[in-house]
Amino acid sequence: MTGIADFLQRFQPFEGLERSKLEEVAQSAEVRRYRAGENVLVEDGRPASHLYVIAEGSMELVHEGELIDILEPGESFGHPSLLTGMAPSFTVRAHEDAVCYLIPGEQALRVLGGPAGAGFVATTLRERLTRTGHTVHALPPLSTLRVADLIDRPPPFCDPDTPIREAAREITTSGGTAILVREDGRIGIVTDADLRSKVVAGGVPLDAPVSTVMSAPVHTVPPDQLAVDAAVDMLDGGLDHLVVADARGHVLGLVSAADLMSLETSSPFALRHVVHGASDEGQLVEASARLRRLFLALLDAGVSPVTIGRVLSLQVDTFTARLVDFAIWRHGPAPVAWAWLALGSAARREFTLGSDQDNALAYAESPDGASVDEYFERLARDVNAGLARCGFGPDSNDVLASSRLWRMSETEWLRAFREVFELPDRSHLIRATVAFDFRHASGGLEIVGPLVAVLRDARRHPDFVRRLARTATDFKPPLGFRGALVVERQGKAGGRLDLKRGGAIPIANLARFYALANGITISATLDRLVAAEQSGALEAEPAAALREAFAIVARVRLQHHAARIEAGEEPDNLIDPDELAPLARHELREAFRAVAQAQKRLGLYVPQGIG
Repeated sequence: MTGIADFLQRFQPFEGLERSKLEEVAQSAEVRRYRAGENVLVEDGRPASHLYVIAEGSMELVHEGELIDILEPGESFGHPSLLTGMAPSFTVRAHEDAVCYLIPGEQALRVLGGPAGAGFVATTLRERLTRTGHTVHALPPLSTLRVADLIDRPPPFCDPDTPIREAAREITTSGGTAILVREDGRIGIVTDADLRSKVVAGGVPLDAPVSTVMSAPVHTVPPDQLAVDAAVDMLDGGLDHLVVADARGHVLGLVSAADLMSLETSSPFALRHVVHGASDEGQLVEASARLRRLFLALLDAGVSPVTIGRVLSLQVDTFTARLVDFAIWRHGPAPVAWAWLALGSAARREFTLGSDQDNALAYAESPDGASVDEYFERLARDVNAGLARCGFGPDSNDVLASSRLWRMSETEWLRAFREVFELPDRSHLIRATVAFDFRHASGGLEIVGPLVAVLRDARRHPDFVRRLARTATDFKPPLGFRGALVVERQGKAGGRLDLKRGGAIPIANLARFYALANGITISATLDRLVAAEQSGALEAEPAAALREAFAIVARVRLQHHAARIEAGEEPDNLIDPDELAPLARHELREAFRAVAQAQKRLGLYVPQGIG
């Protein structure tokens, strides 16, 4: 069983266990093989009796028929059901032929009961709930449906001194997933997730008052709010429930992530199903032709540019995950844990049909010190080439996982991030503007936390911050004398201005500066601007102006993409201002002025002479 112990100690929640305890766990483990498509756990089926650790192959995490995530070797599942004794919230089935280590419940509970185990449970529950919520952005019916339409029963209430045991029983009896708590004129909430993380894993006794585990205040939305906006609120706030209340504060009901997920699926989900079901790269290329129709449908439905960017980013993730599958089947199982990182606009969830693919890859150190980079080079080369065939063009600066500059071990990535602060020369700053917008898209390597911890330290390096401020003024909006729009001659086609280079990039660069300079580690541009304003780093007026500028540029850009597609042409970012309606042209000019003013304000902050 030494081999099992050596394998387990590389992954949460087993890393850090004393060797004797680790070997005891390994000794109790059962090795079981599963055929592709075979169910291991079934949603709402029998509770799990073991903790499952994937040793070989991969598993699909499915919620209400929708694929949520692919679990790779080293990742575990079954623990929420094991801890609560309740039915699984997800179906887990073999994505391919797989091998799992099954750790009996008694042994698993000892591991999960420790500090590392509790942290593991909280992290994975949050991540999987968030991944479930991300699919909400792909539902066009949400563009017209209102939250009041999702309410089918009044929510259960209890008093703050109600024992947790009774509150849990009331949640079950009501058929819901949460209970509201009235306390001193305010309302709190306790969800089934709270019961798992705070009571089962956290050790709070069942006879304790429910107020000890409730969250307050609750996030409230009006009944006429669009479901799509409620979904965004839920994701942005890291929430799994929203309280629906009228103008007088009267509570009408609760809306959960599961409510939003249970809506009728439409074209975005249909495309994702086709992609996940593709048996080869040729079928993926055929599926990619549907992406433009999806984009046009979302735009026609009135879905906001921000949400469309998130939907398209989700689709890039889906194509990437399937191409990773093909690469692993072609080259064999990965030798160590790994993580595929989305960079740039896809990382910020602002992808458009005029965006390039930007990505990176991180992998764990080999236990025996052997080089594993050759394997990941082959995998990354296949995935990058496959994405290009599917219409996601490669980045012109070769910001691709197939490049050695963007494919490194976890240790090398951490070193590379720190070097940007220590040696903020021009090359490192250029790297920072790309690599510091990242998002974990696939794979089981837990690298996000360590990288975010490095980013949080950026503000303690004043030289880096000053130089980063200068890079935020590198791309100027296309404005000339007295604020006139400036175009560049494009051969016989006449004058054009670049919406990406002159609008989207400058705003993203400004938002990145204000975020990193103030310890803000989120990536989305609008979220960064909001957080910068809330932290006092950016005054309300310029923050609002930049957010409005971002929305205007995004809307004009997507409308231009739609016009190009409908004309049978490739989407690009070059527009002729004379072809815009007068109001759109005026709004675009004002957006560029807001960007120019923000850059000017930042220019005063940066001493001259910094290169």
